[in-house]
Amino acid sequence: MTESPFDLDDATAYGRWRERKLDTAPRRIEDVVIELGDPRALSADERGKLLERCATVNMAVYAGRTGGDPDKEIPRRLGLQLGMHSLDGHWLTDSDGISPLSVRGAEERGERREYIPYTDKPIKWHTDGYYNPPERTIRGLLLHCVQSAVTGGDNQLLDHELAYILLRDENPDFIRALSEPDAMTIPPRMDEDGIARAAQPGPVFSVDGEGFLHMRYTARTRSIEWKDAAATKAAVAALERILATPTPWTLHGRLEPGMGLVCNNVLHDRSGFTESVDRRRLLYRARYYERISAKPL
Repeated sequence: MTESPFDLDDATAYGRWRERKLDTAPRRIEDVVIELGDPRALSADERGKLLERCATVNMAVYAGRTGGDPDKEIPRRLGLQLGMHSLDGHWLTDSDGISPLSVRGAEERGERREYIPYTDKPIKWHTDGYYNPPERTIRGLLLHCVQSAVTGGDNQLLDHELAYILLRDENPDFIRALSEPDAMTIPPRMDEDGIARAAQPGPVFSVDGEGFLHMRYTARTRSIEWKDAAATKAAVAALERILATPTPWTLHGRLEPGMGLVCNNVLHDRSGFTESVDRRRLLYRARYYERISAKPL
């Protein structure tokens, strides 16, 4: 049987992996920033640096030279070059599967206004697609900034594998509880016709077929149900406590025009922001079923 650092009964494999992980973990946002020319056409060196960062710490922030160019081919082509091609299209995305995150867009398309990503409100810690069924698991995420807000709109980032380490080191039973198949349930979404999306139970931590750790989480207190068990409640409280206080590996920054985040769906949040008439925040969000890999389409 192949050793796995995520096997709670294999302390040796976990110890080796943990040591490597902590040795390479970034402590400043600058540690994951990669300078690019045009993200639509990466050089071999640029692509290699992005892949290396994502393979090691599950994320990279790129600083490209496209500035405020609103071309949606920027995130689409970048994703393809990083091995991500299966976009998660859903009822709030555009027809191309890429979502423009903007308050203005929400105002123009009234059905989005009640969803926090399309507002100027802060967003708590989460991984993307936590309400998706298993066959639509979001493993890769790309955010591209066309225009930043006047103030705010900052992000905190934390590699989900580091959150796993902090929880497991405190108490392995926390991991065991959050790996239960019914640990976290998203209630059904209703519309005028009835149930638009069925309730979606699932674990917080799981390991995919290739041996990679996946995290499904939201710090929201509405539209979420945790398993009614003492072990689950203790684990959730511990995770909330860990995320409430910046760790040595919690990164903080703000995407400016031409910048973006590519990641294996790490933990992230967003502060609230303010806009002006001539400066409206716009980010493109692309969610993928693949992790970032060296195998482009």
